[in-house]
Amino acid sequence: MNLFTIPSNSLKQIIAWRRDFHKYPEVGWTEFRTASIIANELQSLGFQVQVGKEVVSEERMGVPSEEILTKVYESARTNGGHIGFIDKMVGGYTGVVGTIEGTKTGPTIAFRFDMDALDILESKEAGHAPELNGFSSTHAGRMHACGHDAHSSLGLGLATVLSQNKEKIEGTIKIIFQPAEEGVRGAKSMVDAGVVDDVDYLLSMHVGTGAPLGTVIGGSNGFLATSKIDAKFTGKAAHAGAEPEKGTNALLAAASAILGLHSISRHSGGASRINVGTCVAGDGRNIIPSHATLKLETRGENSEVHTYVHDQAISVLEGAAQMHGANLSYEIVGAARTCSSSRELAELVINAAKDVSDVNQTIPIADFAAGSEDATFMMERVQQNGGLSTYSIFGTTLAAGHHHERFDIDEAVLPIALHTWLATIEQIYQHERRGAND
Repeated sequence: MNLFTIPSNSLKQIIAWRRDFHKYPEVGWTEFRTASIIANELQSLGFQVQVGKEVVSEERMGVPSEEILTKVYESARTNGGHIGFIDKMVGGYTGVVGTIEGTKTGPTIAFRFDMDALDILESKEAGHAPELNGFSSTHAGRMHACGHDAHSSLGLGLATVLSQNKEKIEGTIKIIFQPAEEGVRGAKSMVDAGVVDDVDYLLSMHVGTGAPLGTVIGGSNGFLATSKIDAKFTGKAAHAGAEPEKGTNALLAAASAILGLHSISRHSGGASRINVGTCVAGDGRNIIPSHATLKLETRGENSEVHTYVHDQAISVLEGAAQMHGANLSYEIVGAARTCSSSRELAELVINAAKDVSDVNQTIPIADFAAGSEDATFMMERVQQNGGLSTYSIFGTTLAAGHHHERFDIDEAVLPIALHTWLATIEQIYQHERRGAND
């Protein structure tokens, strides 16, 4: 028998929220509309709500310019955002935490959901379901191409059920809505603000990732530690024909750096990755380039390997600048840890999922296919404090791969995820009682 009673209209409401968030996508640190709607809904459900600098530290990575923040802030105010909460998020402090206290003693359980979209132009093809059903992106060049709209709506659906079953909650449940997962920027700032310091069990998740509909993976391992680096070389412009010797070629410095970065030796301690994704430089064919900017990333299978690759990358950047007489400045604009799911908690998720309708395959632990996730900052902190944490996968049929302009999910995954999370809470309570009786 299920512990929590689910209101009859909950699933329809989750789908409605998901489609609304999909229609108004907001990228990292600009989730004013999304976060303010979430905060207002949580408040109306009786949750204690914390937003802005209450849950996001002032030290953040990869924050957009003030011009962009102001533009999106104004857009959110006129497109359905909740004014009272938006005003608490000025400057891009778009995190939200909702807390509900039960009537019985028990552990603190936290659920983490990410909210941000991507800088991708959504497909307008007639067969694309969001276009066909009238909820495709209204923000040109931005779309929910990863599934975070589904994650956010699931968080609100979970909150709705819990608010109507408060007498069955043992202890405390926190629902964390995280900004800026893309580019792995947001979790560290929320961890630094202390949002998971009191958490005994942390559950985070993703829909899709290649798993078929009906599959639930209890925990994920294999996350690669990563850093995202923006590097700028500054030289001196000069006439390329009349006096090239008077210039300092920033483009050559960047080109040397690119070759050096991709030549970093591998490490015997595990797998590593490095990639220069963009290089923008110069002003014209007859001008010695005075500026060049690289956007790159490093990844490692474990902390030792990643530290090695990251440090080598910085050395290469500095050496290339020195070799060509250019100045170098760089900024770390994103980062994530490597972290493994707690097997004990992953197994509780699987025990919960086995009795959920439409679940036909359960996998206790699987690797995350050599990707990175900044939920690892939260997972690591909880584990360091003696708690358990996991990152679960809820499979769903995808119209196209993640980060693709035709990305879309089968919404049948939403009830599967909701029922599994509710059943996992019950599993945790049983686990706590078993522990107390040992």
